[in-house]
Amino acid sequence: MRLLGFAKPVEKYAIPYFFLTGLATVFSTLNLALLAPLLAALFKDASGILPSPPESATDIMGWMEYCAYRIQGQFGQMEALKWICGTILISVFLSNLFRYFSFRVMENFRINTLLNLRNSLFNHVIDMDLAYFTAQRKGNILSKIASDVQVVQYSVTSTLQVLFKEPLQLLAYLVILFSISVKLTLFAILVIPVSAWAIAKIVSRLKAQAKEAQERFGMMISHLDEALSGIRVIKAFNASDRAKEKFALENLEFSDLGRRMAYRQQLASPTSEFLGVVMVTILVLYGGELVLLGEEGLSAAAFITYIAVFSQIMRPAKAMTESFSTLHAGLAAGERVLEVLDEKSSRSTDHHEIRLPDFFREIKFEEVTFAYESKPILREVSFTIPKGKTIALVGPSGGGKSTLMDFIPKFHSPTLGRITIDGIDLQQISSESIRSLIGMVNQESILFHDSIRNNIAFGKPDANDQEVEEAARIANAHEFILATEKGYQTQIGDRGARLSGGQRQRICIARAVLQNPPILLLDEATSALDTESEHLVQDALQKLMVNRTTLVIAHRLSTIQKADQILVLEEGKITEQGTHFELLFKEGSYCRLIEKQSLEKV
Repeated sequence: MRLLGFAKPVEKYAIPYFFLTGLATVFSTLNLALLAPLLAALFKDASGILPSPPESATDIMGWMEYCAYRIQGQFGQMEALKWICGTILISVFLSNLFRYFSFRVMENFRINTLLNLRNSLFNHVIDMDLAYFTAQRKGNILSKIASDVQVVQYSVTSTLQVLFKEPLQLLAYLVILFSISVKLTLFAILVIPVSAWAIAKIVSRLKAQAKEAQERFGMMISHLDEALSGIRVIKAFNASDRAKEKFALENLEFSDLGRRMAYRQQLASPTSEFLGVVMVTILVLYGGELVLLGEEGLSAAAFITYIAVFSQIMRPAKAMTESFSTLHAGLAAGERVLEVLDEKSSRSTDHHEIRLPDFFREIKFEEVTFAYESKPILREVSFTIPKGKTIALVGPSGGGKSTLMDFIPKFHSPTLGRITIDGIDLQQISSESIRSLIGMVNQESILFHDSIRNNIAFGKPDANDQEVEEAARIANAHEFILATEKGYQTQIGDRGARLSGGQRQRICIARAVLQNPPILLLDEATSALDTESEHLVQDALQKLMVNRTTLVIAHRLSTIQKADQILVLEEGKITEQGTHFELLFKEGSYCRLIEKQSLEKV
């Protein structure tokens, strides 16, 4: 029912589908019901006494035979045959016409469900905290959004068909069968549950297998994503064979599971067909006895029609069986999709969150502690970043510098303590408003498969060409951009693969420059640059940081000597703080880091 909720408004599709399917069912059933008067018109002489009309208005078969005899007696056998054949042709045409329109409604229903479900899933994933993506395999997320949703949409379609079309068709056939012979139909109904039980046993394990298959597919996609992302490393370490073997193993296990599922699914169809023939054989023996004994007034023509209709009753039953097989796979995929939708962000969304129009005074960390899966990362960190000042974070890798910076744009939330901006608790400020005040340049140059211009204007898509060019000039990127094939319209490839590391970083810096934010977060902003580019970009950053509040993470300590305050972060604690010269005089951790880098240069 949750999955059907993504098809809202369901009534927009369900009501027309039910109406059109009902009409298609009536006319398709009529095709078979007309078989009895057709046989009567062919093989029975109607020159005798005309039978009286049926006593019951619901005696469908009786009325059909009565009308056939009336036409036959009045116009002759050939004319009656023409009338019945014409009626069958019209009935078949109308049946297929309404079936076609019902398929169109079903297709719109299916596409609408897919559209809503995929949008909801993607939007929910994008709104999740970064911690969610750290814990999840990217390939598994891709599999759920792409593959699982595709399976779910067919599952929902099958569900609607099971709810409306097939039971309606079964009911129509049963009405005709009861109209021909109540005794024979009651006997047949006793035989049907045996077939249903056999089919249920076959498909009982499909849901568990389908869920395992979706998990395997996610693992395979995850490995594929890792292999393509790390293709340089794979080739550099001659690990191509190992990557192939790992993918082949995942592919083999997924294929084997799919094969077992297919075997079980395909077994349902021949089993139901065989059991259907068995039931028809039993009915022929029992019904033939009734005809030969003359019981219930069952004529040969009526009995032949009965067998023809009963043979068709297995078609909707078989379709329902196959739909339930598909439904098991769809429900398994649906559970995986709903697991993602049920994931809650670690930060509760409050519609009354405060929106910051601008940044005025200071950012303050008060006894901030953070742990990831019970592992402490930061311990009671306190410091203040006044407006317009530059604060630098230094220290060994793994000390918690990047985690500390990630608190400001609300990528993570502190386990204990609090962070305030202009005296307002950061948790009460909306993510959108605080991020609109921040410009970021990460250690990893994150670019998109798009033009250089669109990458620079990513944070400000309405920027004009002059603004984009000015930002590129400040980041010392303008000259190399003009040297590319199409200038600012040059496509940079997946993750900027067509550019050098230094060029990618300068485009990231231009992106931050264009946004013109009051707060700058620079995480190793110059780490990927050569000496010449580093000097140019560092000069541009110094100009950019004027009158802006900046938090810098740097391993190259020469780039932060002009910072207003330097914090040395070791094992999640601030062990030293002060200006460059103050920390040198202390001859502590900062001084040792300076000496170590000086020796490395030598």
